[in-house]
Amino acid sequence: MTADTTAPASTRWTERVGRVDWEAVTTDIDEFGGAPLPGLLTDEETAAIADLYDRPGLFRSTVDMNRHRFGSGEYRYFVAPYPEPVEQLEQALYPRLLPIARQWWARLRRPAPWPDTLDEWLAMCHEAGQRKSTAILLRYEQGDWNALHRDLYGELVFPLQVVINLDQPGLDHTGGEFLLVEQRPRAQSKGTATLIPRGDGFVFTTRDRPVKSTRGWSAAPVRHGVSTIRSGHRRTLALVFHDAA
Repeated sequence: MTADTTAPASTRWTERVGRVDWEAVTTDIDEFGGAPLPGLLTDEETAAIADLYDRPGLFRSTVDMNRHRFGSGEYRYFVAPYPEPVEQLEQALYPRLLPIARQWWARLRRPAPWPDTLDEWLAMCHEAGQRKSTAILLRYEQGDWNALHRDLYGELVFPLQVVINLDQPGLDHTGGEFLLVEQRPRAQSKGTATLIPRGDGFVFTTRDRPVKSTRGWSAAPVRHGVSTIRSGHRRTLALVFHDAA
């Protein structure tokens, strides 16, 4: 894929995201709780974003996962405003994810608080005291892993988030599958493992999602993580569509 550098940035990213088969995404995420988003970044863009990790001025904090018993590895929270690719990806993805989020909450008979634009939604987060930026760059080396968790930073939560692999499975790393574990109603948990190609995204459930039950729809809690990196390194960009308290 070659990036179009002639159109305005917002237009380029909106068109890029618009080329994803969103009908298929909706079907997959309804069935499995996660869905691939192919072709979000070019090879050049993945390399450029990965290289941002070594520019500490772009980040508000660094987390040693082992120290906090989150797994093993390290990640950094971007400070807002984000670099263009990160900001424009979030802005382009939000309106595509919004209909799914609203449909889910309708099924669960919950009020859907999310306005039409990401800026309006983040303003609501800030008014509620959730003012810390949440876009993340993660870096794993051989032997690292990410414990099952949910990215909940306050009362206001967007129910979908996106991770993008900045390295190529089988070439830059082995292992490092993206894990989803769903707690099914009155049943044992169900897990899935996905290898995400370089430059592709994966959209998944932030906290819980609707699943069909004998009473209509029930909320199934979901956690995510990363399996052990067997060799090489794995770097990812994570986009969370709510800010943190």
